[in-house]
Amino acid sequence: MKIVIICSVRSGTPQDVYDYVSKLENEGHKVYLPPRDTPQNDDTGLNICLRMCQQIRIADEVHIFYDKNSQGIHFDMGCAFALGKKWKLINKPLDDDKKSYIKVIKSTQ
Repeated sequence: MKIVIICSVRSGTPQDVYDYVSKLENEGHKVYLPPRDTPQNDDTGLNICLRMCQQIRIADEVHIFYDKNSQGIHFDMGCAFALGKKWKLINKPLDDDKKSYIKVIKSTQ
């Protein structure tokens, strides 16, 4: 299965993400990991966004390591949502009783 990971890049990618990707790849999945597979030398960010949208388009699933402070995560989630991709949350971010992206992800998994 082809899986795209949505995670923070600019502010750093947690080791948990790399461990999760290693597990998936050891199981035989083809995994696209943005900090490893998307060239980050982009003055505007447009090429990064286009590349991620293309990878999300061709993926079977999208796995999200959610970080509410990451702008890129929200952009990539919008692409996945608009394309109707199957997605799942791979971490357990704190949530509250208000509307949230976390609730959107959980309610559409």
